[in-house]
Amino acid sequence: MAPRLFACFGRGRGRATSSSESPEANATVDQNVEEQRRMGPVLVELFSSQGCGTSPEAEAVAMQLGRGELVGDLPPVAVLGFHVEYWDYRGWKDPFGSSIWTVRQKAYVDALHLDTLYTPQVVVSGRAQCVGTDLDAISAALQSVPRFPSPTMQATFQKPAPDTLQVSFTGALRSKVVGRADVMVALYESGLVTECDKGENKGRVLTNNYVVRRLEKLVSVKGISPNKNLSASLQFTLWDGFNSATCGLLLFVQNASLQTFGVQQFQIPEDTL
Repeated sequence: MAPRLFACFGRGRGRATSSSESPEANATVDQNVEEQRRMGPVLVELFSSQGCGTSPEAEAVAMQLGRGELVGDLPPVAVLGFHVEYWDYRGWKDPFGSSIWTVRQKAYVDALHLDTLYTPQVVVSGRAQCVGTDLDAISAALQSVPRFPSPTMQATFQKPAPDTLQVSFTGALRSKVVGRADVMVALYESGLVTECDKGENKGRVLTNNYVVRRLEKLVSVKGISPNKNLSASLQFTLWDGFNSATCGLLLFVQNASLQTFGVQQFQIPEDTL
């Protein structure tokens, strides 16, 4: 892609933009009053880069969101950070950047009818997006998107090889999916510290949390009832220095329109070295 398609934004004040909902793309959920009180978290995806001068501020906002530290009547949030690589040409190569995450961001650009890729960008539940430093727009997006119950999956962890993590899941999605959807699982890492000696953030020590290191499809489903039991396994190839204490898993359901539904978080047992 040509550089003119990219933008690195500062503190924006624009409103959040959102996608239109189509009946075919939606999942329907049994929602009584008690269930509403027990709804799961909303998925927030941050697209950022260590090569973007305003991304560190957005990373700080994302950390506050993930920890529930922002003031206001906001739903619980699950954060995933996707580092893109298209700012690497400016002199600093983001060690966590990947063209795979750029492709994912581009899919949201198409789904949300946007004109350009930019960082830092927040995508909320696959339905709304805004600049990742704009607290008002992020709050508005969080309050506008529908909420869904968390799946009730149980996870079992094994390491069949030193560089492989195998996770087996069994349980229900708790959302009736109309049409096709994918159950995705992200392996993320927090507490990452990088001394940046080039590019827009030259001289800064950057802290990154919820950084997605792996993203895999667990299973595809179609026309599944909320309480139907599912069982499936997947494997993650691990990186040098993998530490289960600083990593976690996030399972979420995403349909063909990239809208997300149930979200469930998992801690990795400490004995999974």
